Amino acid sequence: MSAARAPIPTTTVTPLRRVTFSRNLTLSLSRTCRCYCKYCAFATHQAHIHDPDAVRERLDEAARRNVKELLVLTGESPEVNPIVAERLRGWGHEDFTSYVEWACEEALLRGMLPHTNIGVAPREHLERLRGVTASQGLMLESASKRLMQTVHAGSPTKHPAVRLETIETAGELQIPFTSGILVGIGETEEERVASLEALAAAHERHGHIQEVILQNFVPHPRYYGAEVADIAAEASERRWSDAEGAGADGGTEPEFPAWASPVSLDDMRRLVAEARRLMPDVGVQIPPNLSDWWIDLVEAGATDLGGLSANGDHISPEHPFPSPHQVRKELRPRGYALTERLCVYPQYMNEEWMDGGVLDVLERRFPTFLPRSRPRPNGNGAAPHVNGSPDLTACAVERGRRGEELTPEELTALFAERRPEAIEDMRQAADELRAELAGDVATFVVNRNINFTNVCTVGCAFCGFGQTRRSPDAYEIDPAEFAERIREAVGFGATEICMQGGIHPDYELSDYGEWLQRAKTVAPDIHLHAYSPMEVHFMCERSGKDPDYVFAYLRERGLGSTPGTAAEVLEDGVRQRISPNKLPADRWVEIIEASHRAGLRSTSTVMFGHIERPRELAEHMRVVRSLQERTGGITEFVPLSFIPYHTMLGRTHGIEEISDEENLKHTAVFRLALGRTIPNLQASWVKMGLGAATEALRWGVNDLGGTLMEESISRMAGSQHGSRLEPEDLITAARRAGRTPAQRNTLYEVLETY
Repeated sequence: MSAARAPIPTTTVTPLRRVTFSRNLTLSLSRTCRCYCKYCAFATHQAHIHDPDAVRERLDEAARRNVKELLVLTGESPEVNPIVAERLRGWGHEDFTSYVEWACEEALLRGMLPHTNIGVAPREHLERLRGVTASQGLMLESASKRLMQTVHAGSPTKHPAVRLETIETAGELQIPFTSGILVGIGETEEERVASLEALAAAHERHGHIQEVILQNFVPHPRYYGAEVADIAAEASERRWSDAEGAGADGGTEPEFPAWASPVSLDDMRRLVAEARRLMPDVGVQIPPNLSDWWIDLVEAGATDLGGLSANGDHISPEHPFPSPHQVRKELRPRGYALTERLCVYPQYMNEEWMDGGVLDVLERRFPTFLPRSRPRPNGNGAAPHVNGSPDLTACAVERGRRGEELTPEELTALFAERRPEAIEDMRQAADELRAELAGDVATFVVNRNINFTNVCTVGCAFCGFGQTRRSPDAYEIDPAEFAERIREAVGFGATEICMQGGIHPDYELSDYGEWLQRAKTVAPDIHLHAYSPMEVHFMCERSGKDPDYVFAYLRERGLGSTPGTAAEVLEDGVRQRISPNKLPADRWVEIIEASHRAGLRSTSTVMFGHIERPRELAEHMRVVRSLQERTGGITEFVPLSFIPYHTMLGRTHGIEEISDEENLKHTAVFRLALGRTIPNLQASWVKMGLGAATEALRWGVNDLGGTLMEESISRMAGSQHGSRLEPEDLITAARRAGRTPAQRNTLYEVLETY
């Protein structure tokens, strides 16, 4: 066995920050409350409770909106009101918690994950709710006993010791929990920090606090029996339909109470910093509807915006949440990506922290939100069948080392493998196969990417590049500018121009021919590596010609080779989920085969690290290897890890960027899957960073790709690894890995060895 793996070289790249939110709908099951907090407009001491028919109606509405979280808000112990207690008995519930359980069960039946906030409750009630909720919550509000004489007078369960007891009990029961503090209700700055310290101490003991809310107090009117849910929904509808995202309609501001304490942006910034210091593994939530400073607090370190509820904020109903679209417009120019999450954070998505029935709903409805360390279920909701026995993995590794074709079961097991010692065996086998096929040379190409238009009609969920024709970000390069970019590339020493674009609805076959001719007019000797199978498929549709005709036409106008992109995962179930308008897998294969028949070599790719499962990656590799065995026309295989940040798929499926460790493991499996059929395996420094790409030279990789000069597709999806490298950067990377650097051309002919 070789020595242990060296650490992955670090880079100076700062990863793009994600800001999360939950797509929820609020159900104020009962507003009747035993407390008399002076700042609360939600609670009433009259009888208030929604009947079962009204609850079902609201849940059906939530299901129609594709809501993922049902936020159940209630007053505390509403059955203290005899009318409420009588209604509960009439509906067959011995107490209010029983009714909450029923509502949560109804939500689960509709595929929603319940998060409850019922106030201070005994241990037995929290335990009962654990069986039907994904998470629970209780605001500490303040650790100051002094406030029991002011804003909390008449509310004995607002005593900090009582609330901390409930929070501790939730930790003992292993309930994923949300808590937080209310800022500006008369507490001092020292008391605010003490409140955070109390939460941090509870979290240190139990590890159950997934997020802490820093909520600034805002005064609001009393509603005197009005239904706050209706007020909140109307305000939310106005704001969500407003393109500019304006907040409430204005009017007379409620009077600021004498007991309240002003809160400044600097105060909140200090609290964000304290929360991050005291609980570095806990999310810091800032309500984006209660101030204009939320984006400043994101820049100060806040990580979450809570539930952007489509039916508003029932606690502060005159302050509607901004819509996700409105928030994203604010965040993106500052370099932040807004991403959906569930009400339970990934580290708690396991049998230790969640009841089996609730976990089943999560796995069936939201499998992409599961952390990568946990096997994802198959399409029927069951766990994937992977025979992860040591014998199967060991046999697959040895057969892969010899270049033999692996079975689907063997490939599935390798992609799903998580044991460090088995992964190290895979690395060694892949590295040995690399050495046999490519020796100790690490190649690169000096090239330039030119994406001549980003106008696209396909609408892939994984893409951050394509734009509609009406988008203000849409472009089509002017021919004069295009020619200048070609000249710049030649001056830089490029031997290849890689050209791809969106699927522009106005383009004809002749337009694609003209781009090639323009390039050849400026640089007759440049190699043109252009047009994905999706673009060629579009050319066939627009011209009415078959792929053989199209490739003959393109080759006559200067095409030198074909990029094997648009492959994603060559399994139609995956393709339908991530890009239903894209060409099917068989058509991709048909077009690449036509390229080879025309005498044009091609590359091949895979996009992984999103919603695909190991067995689907195994099918992709079967298709690619089979194609290469038939034609021999593929020059290289390029694994492309998914960049989620500015893509619909990343925003709505909770997909985290794949880790360097997982990326490298997959790289080794790709080498073993290809055997000796495709000798060249490339690491994409744009996707994984130059440090991880350098480390990949020990995992079966023999090529570091190109200098690129202006990579756009990954950058628009949120890649932070730059869009250009100098040849010296790639030479240094190869030497750092103990390899001999060599510049090659597109067809892998070595031009210079360093």
